[in-house]
Amino acid sequence: MTPTLSQVAQYLVSGLTLGSVYGMIALGFTLIHNATGIVNFAQGEFVALGALIALSCARAGLPMPLAVLTAVAAVTLVGAALERGAIRPARSASVISLIIITIAASILLRGLAMWIWGPDALPMRPFSGQRPILLGQASILPQHLWIIGIVLATMLGLWALGERTQVGKAMRACAMNREAALLVGIPASRMVMLSFALSAMLGGLAGAIVAPLAMGQYNMGIMLGLKGFASAILGGMGNPVGAVLGGLLLGTLESLGAGLLWSGLKDAIAFGIMLVVLVARPAGLLGRRAA
Repeated sequence: MTPTLSQVAQYLVSGLTLGSVYGMIALGFTLIHNATGIVNFAQGEFVALGALIALSCARAGLPMPLAVLTAVAAVTLVGAALERGAIRPARSASVISLIIITIAASILLRGLAMWIWGPDALPMRPFSGQRPILLGQASILPQHLWIIGIVLATMLGLWALGERTQVGKAMRACAMNREAALLVGIPASRMVMLSFALSAMLGGLAGAIVAPLAMGQYNMGIMLGLKGFASAILGGMGNPVGAVLGGLLLGTLESLGAGLLWSGLKDAIAFGIMLVVLVARPAGLLGRRAA
C-alpha cells in the first residue's frame, strides 16, 4: 500500500520529536566524553530516573513544572555523586576501567529503580492535554510541541553556557587540552564533576519530557541510552552539534523506516546505521578524523 502524504508528514513529525530526545541524550554522552575521554553507559539510567521521579512527584500532587524541575535536580545530584564517588577515586585507572565503572553504575541504578518503583510501566499525564493539533498534513500532540520546545531551549542554554560564560569556556578548555587548562589554573576535576552533573541533568530532563509518551519504567533507559549513544556516534563523538544532528537524523530515519517498511525494523535501523558509520566513517558526520 502506497503511503499518503499525510502519513509521511506524520512519520516526520514523530521522528523529529523522538530525534530531539535522542539528541539531548547524545549531548550528555558528548559532555562526559569531552571532559574525560570515556563513554558513560549510565546515561540511560539518568533518563529512566528523570521519568520515574517526575511521575512520582506529579502523582504526589506537585504541579507539573515543579515535578519536572524536582526530577531534573535530583538526577543532577545523582550524576555529581557518581563522579565524586566512583569516577574521581579511579581517575588514574585506564579508560576501559572507567567505562566498566559506568556500566556497573548503570546496573546498580537500574536495580535500585526496580526496587523502588517496581517492574511495571507507569503512566504520566501529559503536560497540557491530549487533543491533537493539525499541522499541515500531520497532527501533532501538545506533548510533542513541549518536547521540541524544551529541547530547543535547552540547546540554546547550553550554547550560551559554552560561549558566554567563564565556566563554559573553562569546560571547553579542559575538553580541548586538559594539561594546558591545568597550567593556567582551571580546576579540571571541578569541570569533570560539572560535566557529569550537566550530563545527568540532560538525561533527567529527557526522561521527564518523554515519560507522558513512553511511560516510565525502570529499564526504559537501556534502549534510549543506546540510541542516544548511536546518535552521538552518527554525528561525531565529541561534537555537540553533531550529537543533535545525529539524534534528529536517527529519529527521522527510524520513524520513516518503521512506518513505511515494517515496525519491527525500528530498533534495527538505529543500530544498523551505527554499525555502518563505525565501518565507513568512524569519525561520524561532523567528527574530525583521528590520527
